[in-house]
Amino acid sequence: MKKLIIINGPNLNLLGKREPTIYGSLTFTEFFEALKQKHTNVEIDYFQSNIEGELIDKMHEVGFSYDGIILNAAAYTHTSVGIGDAVKAIETPVIEVHISNTFGREEFRHQSYISPNAAGVILGFGLKSYDLAIKSFLD
Repeated sequence: MKKLIIINGPNLNLLGKREPTIYGSLTFTEFFEALKQKHTNVEIDYFQSNIEGELIDKMHEVGFSYDGIILNAAAYTHTSVGIGDAVKAIETPVIEVHISNTFGREEFRHQSYISPNAAGVILGFGLKSYDLAIKSFLD
């Protein structure tokens, strides 16, 4: 059985409350439980932090033993060289995920420090972006 982890960055703990027109009304905990029930053929763990160093530490922890990382670094995507370097430093493939279409938003969100070292990028499909990332690891 494959072992995957979803790692979410800053402010994603506010899903369900934060800008529901962009991010929807489900909390990530509610969505994550449904996702695990849908994908019973894979072990899926979850980690969220608003702190850049904790995200890097988690990638170091799982980046040599898991089969895949689904990373939504949120705003750190556009600012964190450290997270980009962590993706490059680990062996586990990383799929960069975004709920919104970052290219349809402010120009500073068009830059990603993660994309150059990610196995792939999925964005703009709402929470379904996570499901698509899981499927990419199972194909």
